[in-house]
Amino acid sequence: MKRTTDGRELILGGEPRADLLPPELKAARQGRLLRRIMSIVAAGIVLVVIAAVAAVSLEAGRAQSRLDASEARTTELLLESAKYSEVRTVQNQIDLTTAARQLAAVTEVDWRAYLGAVRASLPSDVTIQAITVGSGTPWAEYEQSSVPLYNPRVASLTLSLTSPTLPAVPMWLTNLRTLPGYADAHPGSVTRTETGQYVVELVININKDARSNRIAGGQ
Repeated sequence: MKRTTDGRELILGGEPRADLLPPELKAARQGRLLRRIMSIVAAGIVLVVIAAVAAVSLEAGRAQSRLDASEARTTELLLESAKYSEVRTVQNQIDLTTAARQLAAVTEVDWRAYLGAVRASLPSDVTIQAITVGSGTPWAEYEQSSVPLYNPRVASLTLSLTSPTLPAVPMWLTNLRTLPGYADAHPGSVTRTETGQYVVELVININKDARSNRIAGGQ
């Protein structure tokens, strides 16, 4: 083996070879090979895309099946629930009635029992001639007095009392302190009639402890 002047190897005694193909045919052959490779790659991509679309379609079909089953179950439950609509209506009415009773009872005071306690605290010869009751409502609190000495109140009683003798008002006020829910009491005017009777105006303020609270939820 020898080398030529341009550095290429020169093989002596080897089989003679000659490449007689034109460069254009070589280029065409390489182009066909490249196109074949690209066709194979494209076919692979198409197969992958088809497989992905099939998988997505299958999952979408399953999801739609689950949705259809859920909607069918919902419809079934609604039809079943409709059977008890009348029961729910009655229950709602009961709940509204109960709430209304509780609301109405918030400011309730057993005035009959309370006035009996007031009567018992007074001397037996004192007569209650007139009674004025003031109280709040479930929607509005009772107006508070502007007099600084008056305690917070939820109701008040204004009594017109008649006594045959000179009234012992301080003792009356002391006895009234035993009343349930007593806040304070203040005497008004004391006058003497032509018949010799004494008329006393008396205001009793009552706090929330006097409320009946006979219905759960009342305060």
